[in-house]
Amino acid sequence: MTTARVWFITGATRGLGRAFTEAVLAAGDRVVAASRNVEPLADLAAEHPDRLVRIPLDVSDRAAVLAAADDAAAAFGGLDVVVNNAGGLLYGMVEEATEEQIRAHLDVNFFGAVWVAQAVVPHLRERGGGRLLQVTSMGTGGGMASVGFYGAGKAALDSVSEALAMEVAQFGIKVTVVQMGGYDTGLFTAGTTTAERRPEYADLHAELERMWGDEAGPAPSTAAPVILELAALPDPPRRLIVGGASYDMVQDMDRARTELYRAWEELSRKAPG
Repeated sequence: MTTARVWFITGATRGLGRAFTEAVLAAGDRVVAASRNVEPLADLAAEHPDRLVRIPLDVSDRAAVLAAADDAAAAFGGLDVVVNNAGGLLYGMVEEATEEQIRAHLDVNFFGAVWVAQAVVPHLRERGGGRLLQVTSMGTGGGMASVGFYGAGKAALDSVSEALAMEVAQFGIKVTVVQMGGYDTGLFTAGTTTAERRPEYADLHAELERMWGDEAGPAPSTAAPVILELAALPDPPRRLIVGGASYDMVQDMDRARTELYRAWEELSRKAPG
C-alpha cells in the first residue's frame, strides 16, 4: 500500500492551483492549500475534511509565508510535494506600468515564490527529501510586448530555481521548473492588474489582441495529470514544458534565438571574452 503524500499548494483556489488540488485529492493524497482567500475551497474541504487543510496566505508577506510553511508541515506531519504556484498578471507596456504596479507584481510572482521556496526547503530537508515544483511559464525564453513584467518575474524565478536545484540536491530535494502553457486559468481576468493605456501604443495593443484572439485555452484540469506523474518520477527533469502546443512554440523560439546568434557570430567573436 502506497503511503499518501502531503502536498503544499499555493494559489490553490482557482485555475491551475485549484485543478492540481482537486487532482491530488482524487488520487488519495493530502493537501495543504494556501491562497489569499480560501473560501472558494469550502466545497472541497467539506468533501475531504480529513485530507484538506486551508491556510489563508499572501505570499508577498515573507513572515506570513514562513509561518504558513510551519503550519502546513504540522498539519499532516511533514511535506512531500510543494507546488509553488501563486501568481498574477500585470498587463501593460513597459512605459505604461507604474512603479507601484511593477513592484506589487514582482512581490508576488518573484519574491513571493522565493519566500515560499525558502520556507519549505527546511521542512523538505527534515523529511529527507521531497519535490519542489516551481510554476513558471513557457514564455520565459523571451519577452513579449504588454506582458513583459510577467515574463520578467517568471524568467527570474526560472534562474533562481536552477540555482536552488543545484543547492538542495544534496538533501534529496528535487526541484523542477514547470513551464506552463496557456490554460484557461482566469489569469487574464481575476488575476490581472491592467496598466492605464497610453495612446502611443493603441495600434500595438490592437494588433496583440487580434493575434491572441478570444481562445481561452484548454481547461487547467487537463494539465493536472502531468503534474501528478511528474511528482511521482524517481528522477524528475530539471525543467518541463507542460502543453504540446506550448512545447512546439518553445522549440520555435529556441531555434529563432539560435539563428539570431549565428547570424551575428562574427561580431560576437571580435571581443575576446
